[in-house]
Amino acid sequence: MKSAVETLSPTRVRISIDVDFKELEPHVKTAYQTISEKVVIPGFRKGKVPASLIDQRVGRAAVLDEAINSALPSFYTQVTREHDVLPIGRPAVDITSLEDNKAVSFTVEVEIRPEITLPDFSSLEVKVDDVAVTDKDVDDQIDELRKRFGTLTTVEKTVEDGDFVSMDLLASVDGKEIDGGSANGISYEVGSKKMIVGLDEALVGMKLGESKSFNAPLVGMEEGQSGDIKVTVQAVKTRELPELNDEFAKLASEFDTLEDLKKDTRERLTRLKAMEQGAQARDLLVQQLIDTMNVPVPEGIVEEEVNAHLEKENRLDDDTHRKEVTEEIIKSISTDFILDAIVRKEEVQITDMEMTEYLVRSAARYGMAPEQFIQEVQQSGQVSTLVADVTRTKALAVALERVKVTDASGRAVDLEALRPKPADESEAAAE
Repeated sequence: MKSAVETLSPTRVRISIDVDFKELEPHVKTAYQTISEKVVIPGFRKGKVPASLIDQRVGRAAVLDEAINSALPSFYTQVTREHDVLPIGRPAVDITSLEDNKAVSFTVEVEIRPEITLPDFSSLEVKVDDVAVTDKDVDDQIDELRKRFGTLTTVEKTVEDGDFVSMDLLASVDGKEIDGGSANGISYEVGSKKMIVGLDEALVGMKLGESKSFNAPLVGMEEGQSGDIKVTVQAVKTRELPELNDEFAKLASEFDTLEDLKKDTRERLTRLKAMEQGAQARDLLVQQLIDTMNVPVPEGIVEEEVNAHLEKENRLDDDTHRKEVTEEIIKSISTDFILDAIVRKEEVQITDMEMTEYLVRSAARYGMAPEQFIQEVQQSGQVSTLVADVTRTKALAVALERVKVTDASGRAVDLEALRPKPADESEAAAE
């Protein structure tokens, strides 16, 4: 087999392959057997039809077509390996010549990963934010803790931001209640902005037993469409917070004094903000590489992913949104190309332990048992995708080890010291 690769663009090649018929013969033999098992010819059992009769009844051309279709993937894979071509997307195949018992030639055009020259990471620098924990940060954390131990008391008053209400909702379109459009006794914190657009504004100023209607977009409706929402206040409650003193510290923590609780809160926030420096450094490095390396991306792949995204959202004709999605996908593909280049150059590999740790952390984020999460990943065929993601994350960490990282005040940041320990990860999840 002879082959050649012609570069059409930084992200597309044309591969020419010439195959001697002797290399095709095993596939021709298999093609006869495959067709023999499909055709029905009186006097012959399936799988036992002679080749000569298949040529007569089906045609030699059909046999060769079956053989070539069977052989193409192996020939194509062999050539891409020989020429170190990294194809992505679906190849376009064209049979250029076929001489029975002599040779077959074909070309393949396919999008490829571009050649990427990585920079000297030791010459790069990223600047992250200072670690700064203010008194307000500490007070806000303590207040959140107080809310957990607060009690709700029913009162007779007009609704204000921060109050809790028990309410009934009824959704309708053109005067007709929609399916599943009613709900009673819903508890809601006014001002949290966690439900229907306009609900918080409607509730403020309402009284016990009062109803009010407003217009808002509803789940499942197309963009620009809306329905009518009727809200009825059934109860108003205020949250009473425990007094901020040593007794509260004993109630809400393992500390005996409020001063000790605040000190621990400040230390914990400092650790969390320091860990955020690591995440910020990774993001800044990726953006710097994208901005300076100008990685070419395959137009066909970008267009395919953009259309798939917009079609899922039913927004194929939204040119403004198309531009936004295109920019996001180009950045995503560029990032993957850069990280994959680091993986290859640094020969990055992940261990079973690293993969297991990632799966356990991911399962915790989704509130699932690790075994259940792993089973769903396997059933959805996402194992290879997750392995690639973990490998890329490790590759970025390898590159970042060589980059100079400083904070806004010019102090060097030791990223190794910021690697999360099990306790830190628990704190980050809680945060």
